[in-house]
Amino acid sequence: MAAKTPPAFVDAGDREVRVSSPDRVIFEATEHTPEITKLQVCQYFGAVGEPLMRAIGDRPTAMERWPDGYREGMRLALGPQDKDGDGFYQKRLPKGAPEWIETVKIAFPSKRTAEELCPSEPAALVWAAQMGTLTFHPWPVRRPEVDHPDELRLDLDPQPGTTFTDALRVADVTRELLEELGLRGYPKTSGNRGIHIYVRIEPQYTFEQVRHAAIGLGRELERRDDGVTTNWWKEERGERIFIDYNQNNRDRTIASAWSLRARPGATVSTPMTWSRLADVTDPREYNLVTVPDYLSDGDPWADMDSRAYSLEPLLHLWETLPGGELNFPPDYPKMPGEPPRVQPSKKVAEHWDAEGNRTDG
Repeated sequence: MAAKTPPAFVDAGDREVRVSSPDRVIFEATEHTPEITKLQVCQYFGAVGEPLMRAIGDRPTAMERWPDGYREGMRLALGPQDKDGDGFYQKRLPKGAPEWIETVKIAFPSKRTAEELCPSEPAALVWAAQMGTLTFHPWPVRRPEVDHPDELRLDLDPQPGTTFTDALRVADVTRELLEELGLRGYPKTSGNRGIHIYVRIEPQYTFEQVRHAAIGLGRELERRDDGVTTNWWKEERGERIFIDYNQNNRDRTIASAWSLRARPGATVSTPMTWSRLADVTDPREYNLVTVPDYLSDGDPWADMDSRAYSLEPLLHLWETLPGGELNFPPDYPKMPGEPPRVQPSKKVAEHWDAEGNRTDG
């Protein structure tokens, strides 16, 4: 019987974090990357601790955990009742966490509450990696203002038939629009085929207002580029880039800057300057192996907190462009003005009233 590998230790800020099973393979080798172990994952989060803390420090943060590592074909559990997933979201801090790990209380749309991880130092990130976390999913809020987002998050999601090149084109149109409105966007790769754009905003708006701002922006993008859609139903999106406005809802999160993704090759959701993003041909080149060297040139998002913007220009688009309210995710309570929650191809018009309520069985 082989001897058990002794634990390793990773320096993170002022602490040394113990890493059990350090030689466990988390990512298999690919044409872009070698085999990657648990120790290397923990060392990566130690190496990017400073910029990652700028991105998610003091934010309620869910952990996407893959305790046995990631292999192509593995699946993320769809919810607490899905026991067959290989990875899962941890929204409540697990029992047995070190006493120095901090939390913050948040409320879900259901009104239930939870004490969620709230990173206050780089060691918390390495500890989470030791627990199998590959991706951090922070809320767009910071304590103590956990009900008022300070980030607008634009998720440019390529649909079947579209490519990363299409997402790049739409990202540039988005950049132009934001600049016209006096706003500055900060882009990053998603770690897959998409692109995320963040705007630092004044923490005085509700989640609903931030969501409406994203819809307003998405509708203006649809006017400027016919390869963009805000259609919630997949059957209506076509081969276009979907602006996922619902990522701005309460308890909806996007993989953080500098997070690993559960993808072959340990890709990273990588912040960039606009000029650097324009030159990207293959986002897989930004991964656990290459990103620490990439960061040696500095954090492209280092000055994001230097200015917080008003949402009024985007809320003006929401108020003036036609279209009205759009669908919420299915786990949300029915919201005022929301269209019917029925797939358009299955909708029988006479069974619904003007407010989107079903009138018969």
